Order: sequence, then C-alpha cells, then structure tokens
Amino acid sequence: MHHDDFKFEPIPGLPEALPEGEHILWQGRPDSLRLAKEAWKMNWVLGYFALLTVWRIGVSSTTVPLSEAMLHGVPFLLAGALAALILFGLATAQSRSTVYTLTNKRVAMRIGAALTMTLNLPYVQIGNAGLKLTKNGMGTLAFELLGDTRLSYMMTWPHVRPWHFNPSQPAFRAIPDAARVAAVFADAAETRVAEPVVTRTSTAPDAIAAE
Repeated sequence: MHHDDFKFEPIPGLPEALPEGEHILWQGRPDSLRLAKEAWKMNWVLGYFALLTVWRIGVSSTTVPLSEAMLHGVPFLLAGALAALILFGLATAQSRSTVYTLTNKRVAMRIGAALTMTLNLPYVQIGNAGLKLTKNGMGTLAFELLGDTRLSYMMTWPHVRPWHFNPSQPAFRAIPDAARVAAVFADAAETRVAEPVVTRTSTAPDAIAAE
C-alpha cells in the first residue's frame, strides 16, 4: 500500500515504527465504489436525476412527439452521470489516502485526503464493536469508545458510523471481507484485554532486625 504522498511513514498507514512486541494483523482501505454509494449517496443522486429525466420527458411529451421528448431528457441524464462521476472521484481520493490497521494492541486509522491524521485506539479504550454487512461481503466495522474518549464526527467523516453523532463511533467503512476483519479484531481485542496488567510499586526498605 505504498503512496508517494506518505514516504515519511516508516510503515504504511502508521506515523511511527511499531514498538517492541506489537505487530500488524491486518491492513486495508475502503472500496471506492462502495464508499461512493454509502457515504456520498451516489445511488440516490442517480435516482434523483433519473426522476428528473422521466419528469422532463413526460412534460415534453404533451406538446411534442415522444421521440423528440426523449431527447429533452438527455441533458438530465448527462448531468446525473457527471454528478456520479464527481462523487466517485471524491470517494476514490478518500479511499486511496486511507489505511485501516489492526495490530495485536490497537486499531489505527490513517484518514484524510486533504488534511491527513492518524487515530490510535488501544483495545482497552474500545468497549464494543458493531458490524454491518452487505450481500457481497463488504461492510462497516464501527467501534464504541469507552470513558471520556470523544472524536469529532465532522473531522473523521466518512470514517464513522452514520448518524451516530454524540458520541461518534470511528469505523472501518466499506471494507471487503468485513466478517473476517471483524473476527481478527475480536480475537486481538479479547487477547489484549485479557492480558494481566503488572504494575510496579515502590517497596519499603527491609525491616530492621529486632535487637
């Protein structure tokens, strides 16, 4: 997943080298077409222009022959195609600038086509995850954060669960083979959270032997 704009990354998708004991389990990015349909509502836009086309043909057919009326609908079809092409281009730019990463210790998301940022979400800060699958196996994996951890919906869109504003839920959007990715996340999170935490405390000096 090399991209010339991110040569400064020691590891693609991560701002710094992984510390000792941490390793990558999975990396991926959104599917451009699926992202255009889900986040940018490309199908709705196409449907809107299709309705405009039918309406224009219907209105024109009352005054001119149907063959001529159909020509009156062509500009609307062309406008719809152009709008869809623009939305697909925006989704493609977002997809190419995005890298989702699962390690054995955290979820990482390098996002942003214009203003790039990296989110690091340790498994201990994630309370739950929800998976929404489509028939072709693509889907969205959203993460519910614990405690006071808050992320801006607008700053992280479209890499968030739709319509969940407060609190927002960061998400892997439109990823292929989403069920397998969710399984990798579940196994890694369960293993990480189950690890015992060893804390070091200061000890009192040895007791002075009784005289």
